Amino acid sequence: MSVREVPDIGQPTLERPASRNIRWREQLIEGLIHLAGISAVLIIGLIFLFLLREGLPALLDIPLRQIFLSSRWYPIEEKFGILPLVYGSVLVTLGAVVIAVPLGLTTAVYLGEFAPPWQRELLKPLIEVLAGIPSIVLGFLGWVALAPLIQRLGAPSGLTAFTGSLILAYMSLPTIISITEDALYAVPKEYRDGALAIGATQWQTIWRVVLPAGRSGIVIAVMLGIGRAIGETMAVMLVTGNAANIPPFGPSAFFQPVRTMTATIAAEMGEVAQGSLHYSTLFAIGIVLFLITFAINSLATRLIGGQGRRRRLL
Repeated sequence: MSVREVPDIGQPTLERPASRNIRWREQLIEGLIHLAGISAVLIIGLIFLFLLREGLPALLDIPLRQIFLSSRWYPIEEKFGILPLVYGSVLVTLGAVVIAVPLGLTTAVYLGEFAPPWQRELLKPLIEVLAGIPSIVLGFLGWVALAPLIQRLGAPSGLTAFTGSLILAYMSLPTIISITEDALYAVPKEYRDGALAIGATQWQTIWRVVLPAGRSGIVIAVMLGIGRAIGETMAVMLVTGNAANIPPFGPSAFFQPVRTMTATIAAEMGEVAQGSLHYSTLFAIGIVLFLITFAINSLATRLIGGQGRRRRLL
């Protein structure tokens, strides 16, 4: 009868080669993730430095008051007031947000809380496919079909800020619906069961429990939709009329031609002489657009962070 050898507990055991390989792979993946994160920040910083290098001559040669407060954009006469361009971008984006956010949130709530499974599986991919339609195609359809319809309804021109808002709202809807529906799906089922158990109706459960619990995802969806709207170029350039003016303040402003910052850069960058004052001013517009986008993302981060702090306090 052979005696089985019992390993000495005091002796250090050798690490298996398989575990060493797993640990090495994990360290490699972690290193790649860190490298990707640092690279993203570095690329964004380099983009901003490039915009600053090309646009700084305009900010130094032209008085800031003339750039940011003047309402006249006539590059031929060396009048570079970007106020009409900022006004047009804000007006078109505001109209798109007013249209897309309520419609997108309502659709996401229906898909996540009311729609049967077969309908959700059918509609969700169709909505995501809409995000793949090229913006130039949507702009062309807006110019051919939507603009004449708006003009027949009484607008002086079909190429207006309202037309651009409708197109941008349509382009933002897939992003808002998809991310919001995913945020609502991530809310634990126990939240709904607990609210229904204490006597809340289904709508009260959605309004007071599910939506507040998914607020961070909803904020991200709305901010991404706003970023998609304010950064769009080709569709807006086709349907807004490209008139660098400031319409009178009020609801009628949406039915006047406007010009956005992105459309100005796209329309004029190919015609200017490199290194000219007009060239530098277009890059200065890019700096303003970059800062606006950065401010929107910072606001979203603050809103999500504030919600997280309140949860920890509770």
